[in-house]
Amino acid sequence: MHILGVDIGGTGIKVAPVDVTTGKLVAERVKVATPHPAEPDAIAAAVRELVTGFGWSGPAGIAFPGVITDGTTRTAANLDPAWIGMDARGLFGKATGLQVVMINDADAAGLAEMKFGAGAGHQGTVLMLTLGTGIGSALFNGGVLVPNTEFGHIEIRGKDAEKRASEHAKEEHDLSWEKWAGQVDEYLQRMEALLSPGLFIIGGGISRKSDKFLPLLTGLTAPVVPAALHNDAGIVGAAMAGS
Repeated sequence: MHILGVDIGGTGIKVAPVDVTTGKLVAERVKVATPHPAEPDAIAAAVRELVTGFGWSGPAGIAFPGVITDGTTRTAANLDPAWIGMDARGLFGKATGLQVVMINDADAAGLAEMKFGAGAGHQGTVLMLTLGTGIGSALFNGGVLVPNTEFGHIEIRGKDAEKRASEHAKEEHDLSWEKWAGQVDEYLQRMEALLSPGLFIIGGGISRKSDKFLPLLTGLTAPVVPAALHNDAGIVGAAMAGS
């Protein structure tokens, strides 16, 4: 069964059709920069162009960087505040002419990793964290998702954790791998103290460079592993939500 997966991020929008029985992309993904200002109409127009480029007419799942309840965007920390309270499912459905399902972007990535990736078969508590423009989180217990956790906004040293431990924070402050890994380690220790997960999964584009920072994490009891699907996890999970 093929479903179109759309992954909206603070810096880019990625789209590809997915075979949701295998978790594989069935065509090369296409990516465009997220419009700025990242207002609803501008992002809807960008998604419409991407969908049109695939000539897609079937169902689609859309991953969004914020809390999603019943297709409505409740938060949008790294996009325009006009998203707050928006009927995003209706907006994207009208823009694309497709039947769409909305899901938080980290939740989408987590669903993909739990079924096809690093979390497959793990029945304990698993916390997936996507380190990108911000920090997304997806919490699972017994393979069941606890949606919309938003643990990137846990306060560390007076700031949102994502201001210290996201990939954007590393780039913005030109941090060395050692300095940044220390800040990630501190954040993960806080999450371990709160949730006692049996496994951490680190996703986002920076997961492709996991060998640069995972060996530098020293303060944790639970194992920390990179996402197996890397930056495609959000697309795959979005498609799974739309199936």
